[in-house]
Amino acid sequence: MTLAPLGWADLEALTDFQIDTVNGPTNAQARLRLFGQSESDVRVTLYRDNHAWCPYCQKVWLWLEEKQIPYRIEKVTMFCYGEKESWYKRRVPSGMLPALELDGRLITESDDILLALERAFGPLGQGMEDSRVLPLRQLERLLFRAWCSWLCYPSSPPQEQRSRQQFVNVVEKVEYALGSTPGPYFLEEFGTADVIFTPYVERMNASLYYYKGYSMREENPRFADWFAAMESRPTYRGTQSDFHTHVHDLPPQMGGCWENREPQTRANQHRVDHGPWLGLPDVTYPEPPNSRREALYYVIKHRTNIVRVNPADDELFDQALRCALTSMMTGEVCIPPDGSDFGLRYLRDRINVPRDMSIYAAKRLREALEKTAALAGDRQGPPIPMKHRRDQDPVYFGGK
Repeated sequence: MTLAPLGWADLEALTDFQIDTVNGPTNAQARLRLFGQSESDVRVTLYRDNHAWCPYCQKVWLWLEEKQIPYRIEKVTMFCYGEKESWYKRRVPSGMLPALELDGRLITESDDILLALERAFGPLGQGMEDSRVLPLRQLERLLFRAWCSWLCYPSSPPQEQRSRQQFVNVVEKVEYALGSTPGPYFLEEFGTADVIFTPYVERMNASLYYYKGYSMREENPRFADWFAAMESRPTYRGTQSDFHTHVHDLPPQMGGCWENREPQTRANQHRVDHGPWLGLPDVTYPEPPNSRREALYYVIKHRTNIVRVNPADDELFDQALRCALTSMMTGEVCIPPDGSDFGLRYLRDRINVPRDMSIYAAKRLREALEKTAALAGDRQGPPIPMKHRRDQDPVYFGGK
């Protein structure tokens, strides 16, 4: 059956999605987190990036969520997608993110922030300077360096193989560390060590799949168990990103990501960029039943700016977008207007997780946009920039 696109009011009636950003589950949209406490209890302000791309911000964010420390959030522009705010540069001349204000004292450097938070609120499991955590922190840095050596430098085939083997050798050390405890975490219970590994391991999983054809999660059973355990935690789910977001936000942050052009790499790239997105090894917990309703809710909430910044004609894209949403919510075919493939794929490529919505909601929205675009043609949107992400500058979306 073929349907005409629903109007915005009719689409709005199809979603009952709600989120309590202050006291509800971990979410990227919050400006204040209270966990059922009073605003007068807030002693902490976290300065983090608008897009939830910054790995060091994620580390502090996850720690605060796990400890349920009431805090405010101020969002700041990372250089790779816009000019940093003058008010922030006055506070932090280096522009470094994250920064944290604790009882009026400003702290930078994520490790220093966690140490200060531990002294104020107690550690999360075993603390940063615990004798069992210190060697794991060193191991995380060793893994980070091996990843950078493989991902961030052009190389000849022999050097590519050496860099790969160097990374695999370090992963084996991490697998051994994970296997030395009875549970899935780095120590007997979830704690600081897991928070420290989380941001870059998540980015390694994405970038190596896309640029090197290597599936970290699928090739390492202990890491697979660790990822699954992390995904059982609502706190992590709220900060978790997906492959598509990471592989396109990393190049300007890392100074470039170099692909090896092998057949598996090409196949992985096509899947991340063009789908199908369900079943990728970026998430394995069951899809929530409200993922489509969540995606619809956020599109409706921001539709004016979504239409305004799209390179397609506003009226044409508005109709095409409603076609995609109609199809996503009803399961029926909705034919978009001619020439709308370009605009639909522009949006498909610029959905960010978790900034815009959670991981399954984004997959369902990308799926609907691609299926609808395919009915109009095969034109792709403008390519995603590799040297910067000014296409994601928050000022284009009516402020921060």
